[in-house]
Amino acid sequence: MVFERPQSGERAILAQLDIGSTIAADAREEFALLASAAGAEIVGSIGGSRSVPDSRLFIGTGKAEELQALVAATEAELVLFNHALSPAQERNLERLLQCRVLDRAGLILDIFAQRAHSFEGKLQVELAQLKHLSTRLVRGWTHLERQKGGIGLRGPGETQLETDRRLLAKRVDMLEQRLQRIESQRAQGRRARAKAELPVISLVGYTNAGKSTLFNQLTAAGVFEADQLFATLDPTLRRLALPSGGRVVIADTVGFVSRLPHELVAAFRSTLEETRSANVLLHVVDAAATSRDRQIDDVERVLAEIGSDQLPRLEVFNKIDVLVDIAPRIERDADGRPTRVWLSAHSGAGIDLLLTALGELTGGAQVRQQLQLAPSDGKLRAWLFEHAQVLVDQPADTGGWHIEFNISAAQWERRLTNDPLLRQRLQTGG
Repeated sequence: MVFERPQSGERAILAQLDIGSTIAADAREEFALLASAAGAEIVGSIGGSRSVPDSRLFIGTGKAEELQALVAATEAELVLFNHALSPAQERNLERLLQCRVLDRAGLILDIFAQRAHSFEGKLQVELAQLKHLSTRLVRGWTHLERQKGGIGLRGPGETQLETDRRLLAKRVDMLEQRLQRIESQRAQGRRARAKAELPVISLVGYTNAGKSTLFNQLTAAGVFEADQLFATLDPTLRRLALPSGGRVVIADTVGFVSRLPHELVAAFRSTLEETRSANVLLHVVDAAATSRDRQIDDVERVLAEIGSDQLPRLEVFNKIDVLVDIAPRIERDADGRPTRVWLSAHSGAGIDLLLTALGELTGGAQVRQQLQLAPSDGKLRAWLFEHAQVLVDQPADTGGWHIEFNISAAQWERRLTNDPLLRQRLQTGG
């Protein structure tokens, strides 16, 4: 039996059982938020406890009958499980309940499908969905399972499934090839930024921690932001000038969530590559969340999975505007390096402290220089505007410009090493 997706919102029942251990209250609330983010109308919920899942129905016969009665009473169109279901368990539950059943991974995949807007994002989500669907193809063809052996009746179900699997495999290969080409383009962009000696700051964090709000506060990029899970999926990169005079590239990436489906992590690996290539990770934390420590652990787990757990990072404890008696501040380690900034991306309080910390982590020591540029020094002047904080830029009476600037000492030394004539001009006072 096939269950078509309704054109409007869906009436859903949430199933959250304590399997072996108790589900925390904040985790239950987060699952309800995920359901709402997908557009579901929650009309009921069911709980319970088991030491181990039932192999056939996950929840056991008695609980399944209770769920069946609840579906009938509420006229629910969908049952969402805050658990990982096997294809057989989903199929058995759908037969019993006569409505669609979706597990946590399927729900998150559905949200990503709704929120992806860029060409790359759509390809990544489709790839993740197809890989998730590859083990569940039989769900759409249960009407063929009733056919018995005999002349003229052998094998149509198997033939259809094999055809579907072959088409699905071809589509997966095509999507992976397209994403590889996009990844090659991303790699070229990363090499160009490395050549330009621009440090990369990558925002990471739990979904709805305020990454996009902070990104907009820093760059005025106009990225969509909302108080909901997975408000933005598509990565955005912008250049940012720091008060110290340095310039960096800041990247906003997809938010993480507990038990993020493996198919999504694999599909979004090229997007998350921006995180792996970063000079500094900006780990944005919802300071007001009751499950703050768990969310931090979940983010660290995904960072380890994609190979970013050893990168330098700065924790940003956001949303202090909803806390009591918490002022913006910078916390430092024993060597004086910034380790954590408390701020509010919504009100802007503490943003100046964050910029100061980023300048220290990426720019190092700054030097002040001045030059007399000839009319033929246009390229050098453009380079200074690109990489330094220009303080004075005045036309000279004899042509050219008088320019004063702050720049990273390490970056300036690299420029002089690669440009001996410029070093000679400085030594002779030119």
